[in-house]
Amino acid sequence: MPSLTEWKVPPAVQPRPDDYAYDLERALMSVVGLRAIVPSDGFTAETLGVERAGNGVLIGDGLVLTVGYLITEAETIWLHLGDGNVVQGHALGQDNETGFGLVQILGRVDLPALPLGVSAAAAVGDRIVVAGAGGRSRSLAGRIAAKQPFAGYWEYYLDEAIFTHPAHPNWGGTALISPKGELIGIGSLQIERAFEGESKSEHLNMTIPIDLLKPIFDDLKTFGRVNKPARPWLGLYTTEVEDRLVAVGIAAKGPAARAEIKTGDMI
Repeated sequence: MPSLTEWKVPPAVQPRPDDYAYDLERALMSVVGLRAIVPSDGFTAETLGVERAGNGVLIGDGLVLTVGYLITEAETIWLHLGDGNVVQGHALGQDNETGFGLVQILGRVDLPALPLGVSAAAAVGDRIVVAGAGGRSRSLAGRIAAKQPFAGYWEYYLDEAIFTHPAHPNWGGTALISPKGELIGIGSLQIERAFEGESKSEHLNMTIPIDLLKPIFDDLKTFGRVNKPARPWLGLYTTEVEDRLVAVGIAAKGPAARAEIKTGDMI
């Protein structure tokens, strides 16, 4: 993932304050840069890296909401604030089922929090802002391109993910801001969408809807995880071929590896 200083949104797609009914500059101050350091022997170090950079969103009570893969196994977290200050953070909670991560700020922050909206109310075609740390030059104006199920090859599924266009170049942990100036999602992925019957395609961002946070928020703050039995995990990466699942990768030391499932096996 790009570092915090290697990218900039093209001026033509940067949001303009006059285009929105809310205080755009104030809303963008709620988005912070996030850097995480993970031990080299961590379970996710090989796949996700030992140095991770992305974004997070101030949501109040000294908390930053981000995408979970940025802080998985993190031993050190630094938050780069919109006022130029840098403070340390602590990985407070994570939920693999939704993909959310929660960071506790270890210091005083005098910046506005972004209020939580209702992602279910968002509609295809709505004008939105995908906000990255650094203000308007690192945020983009776009629209909701789709709301539909999303299945990831790493045993991840959302009933209704939000897809936005154009794609943000540093999507991880970005804030999806509604026309009301509220947080309705957290950026997770960039995907490519092909047009049926055509050779061209376009890039979209997949966003985790904020409504999925509300039922688990108290658990994440209190226990660091959702207070229920863990969802079974196979350690299996798959793709669909002719209506069958094919193993395209196996997590080392995972249940699938212990069961001697191999890459290429049909399930």
